[in-house]
Amino acid sequence: MTDWTPYTARAKDWFESLRDQICAAFESIEREAGSDAAFEYTPWQREEEGNESPGGGTRGVMKGKVFEKVGVNVSTVHGNFAPGFADTINGASEENPGFTATGISLVAHMANPHVPAVHMNTRFLVTGKAWFGGGADLNPPIPYDDDTEQFHAAFRAACAGHNPTYYDRFRKWADDYFFIPHRGVARGVGGIFYDHLECDGEDGGVAAWERNFAFTQDVGKAFLDVYPQLVRRRMGAEFTPEDKRTQLEWRGRYAEFNLVYDRGTLFGLKTGGNIDAILMSLPPEATWS
Repeated sequence: MTDWTPYTARAKDWFESLRDQICAAFESIEREAGSDAAFEYTPWQREEEGNESPGGGTRGVMKGKVFEKVGVNVSTVHGNFAPGFADTINGASEENPGFTATGISLVAHMANPHVPAVHMNTRFLVTGKAWFGGGADLNPPIPYDDDTEQFHAAFRAACAGHNPTYYDRFRKWADDYFFIPHRGVARGVGGIFYDHLECDGEDGGVAAWERNFAFTQDVGKAFLDVYPQLVRRRMGAEFTPEDKRTQLEWRGRYAEFNLVYDRGTLFGLKTGGNIDAILMSLPPEATWS
């Protein structure tokens, strides 16, 4: 059986490196806008009774002129799923509830309603199985076709370099997942979403891990390349009070999805994660009319 410890460490190093690159790119945009806003980083430690090494993470948050609120979190945690939750996780069970998880999660809510909000997450988990998951989706209060096409083109290219079926499969998965059933509407204009990209094979899954890790890295790189371009395109646009009302009502829908349906929120709460880090995805202001 493969010891995934060194592979988890490699994934963790990449997620932290990606975090640093993204935060630097976002701070650079703030400088262009005449703002000195910067990320504030808060480390946290997970607690689990009887677990001497439960892990933890770092929550990074910036509130600026362009990015009204953006959070970038990286965590690496180890332990056992709570009773009743283990059976819902790939490769885990009530009899074998152990897990290790490392990943990066990002949500940006923008000051200008013409700039699309965005979510990105990639992760590596080990239970009785080992797998990668993640993706990114664009959430504009005021959609623009060229923004949508450029965002999708970036991830189409990232997928094409690994498997010709990935983009169509993972785009549909995003469309199905990022949907608000009680509203009957999509959360945004989609992107890609994948999960349970398993690492198995005759070599213990090492070759599959390398392939899946390379793909997951390319997903992060695609996001780092395309999203700042969209922000720069729209951040200077004039907007009306009606545009702002549209944004705030859309944020209410976003909050509903994250609190009712989002699996990442549930995973964080069920595994003893940091509450502020888990709920950093919520917008700084929203309205319901």
